Amino acid sequence: MLGRIRRMVAGAETASGTGAEPQLSIVVIIYDMPAQAANTLESLTTGYQVGVDETDYEVIVVENGSANNLPAAVIDTLPGNFSYVLRKDAEPTPAHAINLGASRARGSHVCIMIDGARMVTPGLVRHLLLGHRLSAKAVVSVPGYHLGRELQQEAVNSGYGLDEERELLRSIGWPADGYRLFDIACFSGSCAAGFFLPNSESNCISMPRGIWDQLGGYDTRFDLRGGGFINLDFYKRACELPGVMHVIALGEGTFHQFHGGVTTGGQAAELREAYLEASKRQYRDLRGEDFSPPRTRPTYLGELSVRVQPFIHRSSQNLVQSRAEPDAGACRQC
Repeated sequence: MLGRIRRMVAGAETASGTGAEPQLSIVVIIYDMPAQAANTLESLTTGYQVGVDETDYEVIVVENGSANNLPAAVIDTLPGNFSYVLRKDAEPTPAHAINLGASRARGSHVCIMIDGARMVTPGLVRHLLLGHRLSAKAVVSVPGYHLGRELQQEAVNSGYGLDEERELLRSIGWPADGYRLFDIACFSGSCAAGFFLPNSESNCISMPRGIWDQLGGYDTRFDLRGGGFINLDFYKRACELPGVMHVIALGEGTFHQFHGGVTTGGQAAELREAYLEASKRQYRDLRGEDFSPPRTRPTYLGELSVRVQPFIHRSSQNLVQSRAEPDAGACRQC
């Protein structure tokens, strides 16, 4: 596989990739998270994904350079349907990296994973492709989780960190059975409402190239470090686009690994709150209103393993409770 990967540094391609155009292009953004990114990329290979092969999809890895870039040893072992771009002197927001990755996409559908620290389940690629077969205007999203028993920004105050997370992954024998990630996870803050109430974002959202072009990609005016509400904004704009069919692959998931990120890395509570307020303010300035999750009538797609059943149960409880308490299960991030 070495030598087939397309490598690009600061946008300059240095080797040719595979020739055939894939159905799906997955853009993965990474920054200062080499170990976590390596896990994520492994979970996107055909050795881990089921029911697909390399000709079905490509993975475009865009790294905003830091002191801890993805090691060459990892890059050199990526499969032939992967390509890698290193951006030097990158902006604080991931918007430019995302749009660059999408501009390199060869697939008829574009999927964005804004956070490269999110491992995925083995049926994710197959269900993205199945979702797009339902409608020419399908926007397919995947629910998000955090590794650990509680949100990482809260768990870190109880001592949760890299060592604890490595032990959790060891305990389920990852990557032998990727669906066991559900056994060691909780809903992420933006998906706290569960499957049957509006979520605020998805860290894996896929759409036809025409819809991507219509939306104009990610808005580079969201220029806060980490992007602020940039992903929430894009998810809302995509899901609320007239004529779109929102498809949720509820049997699959993305699982956030601890890496010291802007909102989950254990910063002091007052710093996280200040960042959240700045993000809300910027969204209000750009969109002229406060953020609210998109309200859609989703089509649910997937094969529901026993591992995801507790989350279906919790989602149903949230839905029933919301009838008596409208704020029950609300997003804990926005």
